[in-house]
This record gives sequence, C-alpha cells and structure tokens, in this order.
Amino acid sequence: MSWTVLGLVRASHPEPTAAVTTVAGLLAVGVGHPPGGIAAVTLTVAASQFTVGWTNDLLDADRDATVGRTDKPVATGAVGRRTVAVAAVLAGCGTVAMALTTNPTAALWATIGLISALLYDWPLKSTPISVLPYAVSFGALPAFVVLALPGAPAPPVWLVAAAALLGAGAHFANVLPDLADDARTGVRGLPHRLGSAGSRAAAFGLLIAATVTLALGPPGPPSGVGLAAVAAAVIVPAVAWCTDRAGARPVAAFRAVMLVALIDVVLLVTSGRLV
Repeated sequence: MSWTVLGLVRASHPEPTAAVTTVAGLLAVGVGHPPGGIAAVTLTVAASQFTVGWTNDLLDADRDATVGRTDKPVATGAVGRRTVAVAAVLAGCGTVAMALTTNPTAALWATIGLISALLYDWPLKSTPISVLPYAVSFGALPAFVVLALPGAPAPPVWLVAAAALLGAGAHFANVLPDLADDARTGVRGLPHRLGSAGSRAAAFGLLIAATVTLALGPPGPPSGVGLAAVAAAVIVPAVAWCTDRAGARPVAAFRAVMLVALIDVVLLVTSGRLV
C-alpha cells in the first residue's frame, strides 16, 4: 500500500501541484477568505491538480515508456494504470464537490479550469493551440478564488489577465525539458513548433508581461515591492535557464516560473489591492 501511495504522489506532478495549490491558498488569504473558505479553495485546487497530473501521466504512459522515463511511475509499472485512473476520477469528482461548497458561480470557474486543463492532456497537447488550456486554466484560478468569497465583486481584469499570461509562460517553460523526448513520440504542440530558443523567448516574455501586469494593474502607482517583483521576473528565469543550458535536460525553467508566481502572489497579498 505504501508503495502505491508513493507512486500516486510521484505521478501527480508533485512540484507544480504543490506550487499551484500554495498560490491558490495565498490568494484566498489575500482576498479575505475566512479559514473555512481558505480550506475550501485550497482543497478544490489541490484536487484539481491531482486530477490533471494523474490523467496526464496515465495518457502519456506509453510515450514515457518508449523514451525510457524512469521518473514516471505509471510508465515503469510502479503504480497500476487502473489505480491511477480511479484516483483521477475520484479527484475530479472531489474538485467539483469541494468547489460547490463555496457557491455555484465560483464552482463554474473551478470546473472550467479543470476541463480546460484536461483538454490539454487530450487532445490539445499536440496542436498549435496547446498554450490555450494553460492560459484559460490559470486565468480561471483567481476568478474562482475571488468569486468563492461571499459578496465579492467580479475579479479584476488585470488579475485574470496576469494569471493567464503566467499560465502561458508556464506552458513553454514546462515543455522545455521534454522537447527531445516529445519529438521522438510525435508530440507537436506550439512549443515544439517554435523550438527550444523560441520557447525560451516566449516563456521569458510572457513571464515579464505577467509580472508587469500585476505591478501596474492595481489602482495607484506601482509600489517598490512591485518593481522588485518585475526585476525578479527578469533575473530568476535568466539564472535558471543559464543553469539549464549546462545540463543534459533543462529542468529549472518551470521551477523558475513557479517561483516567480509565488513572488507575484506575495506581492498581491502584501499590497492589499486584490479586489
């Protein structure tokens, strides 16, 4: 049983799952959710991330086995495909159930984000619009968090736009380590069509655009913290991508994106200007 649990954790894409769930929890704090609301938001997003991660590894199991991915427990047989499928279905149902504990409008946005992410897993991953689900799902995240607060106004456009830009940048960064393996198995999403240099440039530009939107979007002049976040959005990915080029598999870019995302959320929470 313990090996099955470990395999499920590894198959859930634990790093991005933890990062996105943390972002959602911090956003819930920032918009003023009470403890129960913070728990509902966090559990909803965590369940959604588990659903998407398990579905992704399940659908990619044959491809991962073909390229010898020993870090993928479904591909190596460390956890059964049926087990992962059942876990994904239960997590998906749990996402909707937890979201409905807030209100129907917020639950709709949580469901949109989940469906969009699942559409990336199949069939949009290998199409020229592979970036679209990332933009939609990340944009839906702050909409869900804000709307889950009773009596909250509509989420500000700048917040949703910044999240969508961040998600689009995350897509390009996330694919970078797998470009060669994906090429061997016929995956041809937008990053694959742009190539490594083009994807790095796209991720870099989108990340800066997201942070600038967060710094300049709220009413009033940008704060010193906001300008520092913009500087971090330039420096952190640059350092990470230089590190990537020194290794056989570039794995630091997505971590840099999520780190900047956390910096951006801290900026929002400390500014007190979310809604």
